[in-house]
Amino acid sequence: MYEDNHLIAVVKPAGILSQGDRTGDKSLFDEVKKYLKEKYKKPADVFLGLVHRLDRPVSGIILFAKTSKGAARLSEQFRNHTVQKTYHAIVIGKPARERGEIKEEIKKISFFAQGFSKKSDREILDEIKKSTKTRTAELVYQVLKSNGKYSLLKITPKTGRFHQIRIQMGEMGNPILGDRKYAGGLASRMVEWKEKNSIALSATGLLFKSATGDKIINLKIGFPESWGKFING
Repeated sequence: MYEDNHLIAVVKPAGILSQGDRTGDKSLFDEVKKYLKEKYKKPADVFLGLVHRLDRPVSGIILFAKTSKGAARLSEQFRNHTVQKTYHAIVIGKPARERGEIKEEIKKISFFAQGFSKKSDREILDEIKKSTKTRTAELVYQVLKSNGKYSLLKITPKTGRFHQIRIQMGEMGNPILGDRKYAGGLASRMVEWKEKNSIALSATGLLFKSATGDKIINLKIGFPESWGKFING
């Protein structure tokens, strides 16, 4: 989608890993490295930094850094929440409001003490309390189209918590189509979704500053055409 001296943005298909894991399955990270190595005829390994990622079943725009400077500048933007991210999703049912904001406190254990077998129960509890952080998860959604059974939403997360959109849509009672992990009692309504290893969530927009200067880069794609059959008619 986009490339300059410091950054490269590509579209990740649903079902592909952002970065390799213990499964050994093909990842977008490896494919982009291969592309850069071939394009610029690099005999040695090429630098590639992953500054954010998308869940395996999610499709959409993902940004990589080609230099350490690019990685540092973009990582800072993501940390400071100055990158504007836009998603589209199909959810089960129709939200009670056409537009809404979800903001809630979540707890996350960020570190678990090593050597716990040598600690007393009280010491273990103290360690867990110290390592548990309360963080805010916040997003804004807008219903673009609905037939009652399914709804197309535009979602703008203001924070970037783990599985945030998937969790918050599920807790609202409108889980993302295909996302049985967070569907709760509505998992049985996913039978029409036949796409393996994917859910109806796509990162369709990314707005950020270039790694050098103050140029604004605004990337956009449409949501997958295959979604049309769920929201048309």
